[in-house]
Amino acid sequence: MQKFVNVVALSSGIVSLAVVISGVYVYVNKDSIVDGIKQQVMDAALGSLGDLGGLAGGFGGGALIPEGDAGIAGAGIGDAASGGAGVSAPPVIPSF
Repeated sequence: MQKFVNVVALSSGIVSLAVVISGVYVYVNKDSIVDGIKQQVMDAALGSLGDLGGLAGGFGGGALIPEGDAGIAGAGIGDAASGGAGVSAPPVIPSF
């Protein structure tokens, strides 16, 4: 009977030690764990949307939002190279 009690006590101690070590590990690495979960959620959410870039860029051969100056008139208004006064052009919404 004494051997059985010793085995149960030893098992209890091992389980308690494992719980404490796991808690310390999670506490020390909580930032990287949260960042990893956020990244997985973002990948899953964006992956489930499919290829929206193909839908958005399918008309006119480009994306809906122009990048850079993209041939927009007045894009160099605020450029130092063009001698502008630091005033930038308002955003342009493409029309179809």
